[in-house]
Amino acid sequence: MAEGASLAIAQRSLGDPAVDYPLWPPLTSGCPRTSTAEIAYPVEVDYAYDKVPDGLFAEGPGRSAGLDRWAPLLPPLAAPTLGEGGTPLVEIGDGVYLKDESRNPTWSHKDRLNRCTVSAAVGVGAEGVVVASSGNHGASAAAFAARAGLRCIVLTASDAPPAVRSFVDAYGAVVLPVPVEARWPLMRQIVDRLGYHPVSNLTVTHTGHAFGPEGYKTIAYEIFTEIGVPAAVFTPVGYGELLFGIWKGFAELRRLGLAPRVPRMYACEPAAGGPLAAAVRQRAAAAVVPVGPTSAYGIACSVGGHRGVVAIRESGGEVLLVSDEEMAAARAELSRHGLWVELSAAAGLAGLRRHGDVDGPVVCVSTSSGFKDLSVGSHVLDPVVPTWEAVTRRLRSRGITV
Repeated sequence: MAEGASLAIAQRSLGDPAVDYPLWPPLTSGCPRTSTAEIAYPVEVDYAYDKVPDGLFAEGPGRSAGLDRWAPLLPPLAAPTLGEGGTPLVEIGDGVYLKDESRNPTWSHKDRLNRCTVSAAVGVGAEGVVVASSGNHGASAAAFAARAGLRCIVLTASDAPPAVRSFVDAYGAVVLPVPVEARWPLMRQIVDRLGYHPVSNLTVTHTGHAFGPEGYKTIAYEIFTEIGVPAAVFTPVGYGELLFGIWKGFAELRRLGLAPRVPRMYACEPAAGGPLAAAVRQRAAAAVVPVGPTSAYGIACSVGGHRGVVAIRESGGEVLLVSDEEMAAARAELSRHGLWVELSAAAGLAGLRRHGDVDGPVVCVSTSSGFKDLSVGSHVLDPVVPTWEAVTRRLRSRGITV
C-alpha cells in the first residue's frame, strides 16, 4: 500500500506549459494541441505542491525504501509493488558515486517507470499492456503486468539478449519478434483493436507514456536524502525519459524549498547516433538521426524526444557523445569495483571520464545489469588440466604471481 495519497492533479504540455489536461485518461500520444506532424510534444504530470506533507523527505525509522514512500509526488500507484527503488549509491572514487539501478526487481531502472505505467493501465481498466522493446523495458513491463494480473504483449527483436528473453518468457508475456520498422504500427493496431494500454512510444518523435518518467524522479529523491544535491548527474540517454525524470525530481525539491539548486544534467549518448545532441545543436524541440553500428543496443535510438531537451536546457547541462570503446573502458572500471553493468549502463561513467573532473559530488547512473548484454552466454572457458603446472600457467596468464 502507498504511504500517502497521490497529489497528482493534471497533465501539462511540455510544448506549452499553459496547456493542461485532466489527469485521466493518461495521454499516451503526447500533447494533441501543440504537437505537429514533425514534432510530438510530451506531457508531464502536475501536482498540488502546496499540499506535500511535511517530513516527506525526512529520514526516520519505518520509512519505505521504494516508490511507495514518494506516493504523494507520483501518479496513483494502483499496480502492486515488486520492491522497486531504494537502490544503492556506491562511492567509486573521491566524490564520485554510482547509482546502481541493476538492483531493481528485473535488474534495471525501467522498473521505476513501469510501476507507474502499469498503474495507469490498472487505473483505466485495461486488460493488458503492450510494449515495443528489445531490452529492459519489455522485461520490466512483463513483470509488472504479471504482478497486476494483466496480460502483456512484447514486440521485440529475434536477437534480444538471452536474459531479457528469459525474463519475458518467465512472466508469461506474449512475445512477437518482428522487424523494427513494424513494431510501432503493430503496437498501434493492438491498442486500437484490443484496447491494450501502451507503455512505450507511439509518436513521430518520442513522447512515451505521460506517467512513466514520474517514476524516475524517485532517483533524485533518493540521491538527495543520502548526499544532498550533487554538482552533476551523468546519465545514459536513449529517449531522454530517465534524464528528464531525474532533473524534474531535483527541480521539485528546489520548488518545495528543500534544495538550493538543481544539478547540471549530462546526457551520455552513443556516438553512433545521438538524437538529443542533434536537437540541442540545432536548437530544435527534438531530432531524428541515423544510427550506426553500436553494441550499446539499449540506448541506440534514432528518434529523440523533447523531454531531454528540457532537462539539458533547464539545468545548464550538456550532451556528451561516447564511443563503444569508452563505454567498454567504463564498464571495465566498474568491474574493478565489483559492479557488473550492461554496456549501455556504463555510458554515464564514460561521459564523466570524457568530460573530466567536476567540482563537488558527482553521480553517474548505471541503468542495468551486465546480464542484459548481447554477449552474455557467448564466452566459453577453455578447460584446464588438473595439474599444478597447468594451473600455474593459467594463473600467470591472468597476472597472478605464483
